Amino acid sequence: MNKIIVLMAVLILLAGAVGCTQYHAQGAGVGGAMGGVAGALLDSSNPWRGGVWGAVLGAIAGASLTEISMQGSRQAAEANRPVEYRTADGRGRYEAYPVDYNAQTKCHKVQERVWEDGRLVKDQIKEVCEGEKREQRY
Repeated sequence: MNKIIVLMAVLILLAGAVGCTQYHAQGAGVGGAMGGVAGALLDSSNPWRGGVWGAVLGAIAGASLTEISMQGSRQAAEANRPVEYRTADGRGRYEAYPVDYNAQTKCHKVQERVWEDGRLVKDQIKEVCEGEKREQRY
């Protein structure tokens, strides 16, 4: 059982490292830390097992929420209109509204709001910029 858990953790870390941005890594890190603590507290018979499972599930959830946020803000900026996502059960809602555009920097400002169970849990303004590659290297 322990070998399976370690193997899963290594595979998830490797898979995440390949297709993940800095923001995905931050979301996965925060989600993993919170999930690990919660899992350790909830599994009183074996806190290490609970911590590992909580960290893995929290990291996946954190990276997924970051992807939704990036996709929603990008769509709102490109279409210049509000974007909304809802969970299937209706308990969670994500909204992104275009606020401003700076032609000099080619950056859009987008306001993001996230609700859980009708309660506002996140309200921030994010900057989405149009990238232009000027060299052959990064």
